[in-house]
Amino acid sequence: MRLNFPLLALCAALTATSTFLAPLAHAERLKDMTSIAGVRQNQLSGYGLVVGLDGTGDQTSQTPFTVQSIIAMLQQKGVNLPPTGQLQLKNVAAVMVTTSLPAFAQPGQNIDITVSSIGNAKSLRGGTLLMTPLHGADGQVYAMAQGNVLVGGVGASAGGGVQTQVNHLSVGKISAGATVERAVASNLGENNQIRLELNNTDFATASRVVEAVNNQFGAGTATALDGRVIRVRTPASSDARVSFIGLLENIDVKPAAAAAKVILNARTGSVVMNQAVTLDTCAISHGNLSVTIGADTNVSQPAPGSRGQTAVTTTPSVEIKQDPGKVLLVKGGASLAEVVKAMNSIGASPQDLLAILQALKAAGSLRAELEII
Repeated sequence: MRLNFPLLALCAALTATSTFLAPLAHAERLKDMTSIAGVRQNQLSGYGLVVGLDGTGDQTSQTPFTVQSIIAMLQQKGVNLPPTGQLQLKNVAAVMVTTSLPAFAQPGQNIDITVSSIGNAKSLRGGTLLMTPLHGADGQVYAMAQGNVLVGGVGASAGGGVQTQVNHLSVGKISAGATVERAVASNLGENNQIRLELNNTDFATASRVVEAVNNQFGAGTATALDGRVIRVRTPASSDARVSFIGLLENIDVKPAAAAAKVILNARTGSVVMNQAVTLDTCAISHGNLSVTIGADTNVSQPAPGSRGQTAVTTTPSVEIKQDPGKVLLVKGGASLAEVVKAMNSIGASPQDLLAILQALKAAGSLRAELEII
């Protein structure tokens, strides 16, 4: 598909403009550039049952684990079922419950959860999640989940296989649906220090962070361990430490210019380049080759009064068309705007651009890191 290169040209023009405005770019807060080691979320998950569905639950003949779960639950409630016979359940669905335990979460705190069907339930709409323990990576229970599932969609069906559906019906959410039962130990401020971790490794940015922190709190407060981690000395008391970190996170630092990078999405044909991408002197040749395969059908009718039969013949046709190729010369040091304009001038599609940029990288003419996702 031949594509929105005017949009790419616009992006390039805006990028080229931003190159001249780079010195005026505002700084970023440390809160947006870094994270504090040990201050993180922890993923939790659990297996549970959603009941009360309106005939849209699992087909138990195809999901035996749902039946096993119901039998085990009822036995815990003191209900003994006969060993023979297959339960026919329509209002129950087996689900996985997932959430993230926030940093410093304490017992009694409520967190949101996501409920996802793992069987063949048609919809979780209107169901109720039964009490489900949520485990961490260490196998310990950190929260208990229960509540009414809210599904942001609707579906309807009629006889003859006619059905309609809006949004996704097999996943729902429960706001404040889990209660934290166990806190995760934190070593924040251990040995009167914390570690700031840059979101993107960059030695120049790490050096600027150290300089900004030391200017704010005094020499020796911050020390860069590498291009990503900065060690910062903190007050001994927890109250003073919290206040110190609050001030620390609001320090403004201007990050160093990012490395030249080109991101290629081979599935969608998307190409994203930053303003630092340039080319060495090179020549680019491009030509379009199209192959058209068809068939002409001819029908012959017999003469009136004859005993002949209608004859159908097919004549295949193959046509190959190759547009004349174009050779483009790009001068060394070409900016992003010039690169995009040059690609557009030879009629390159997104898929063509993928191949051209890969070839330029292999030839050593592309001054950027090429990443294919």
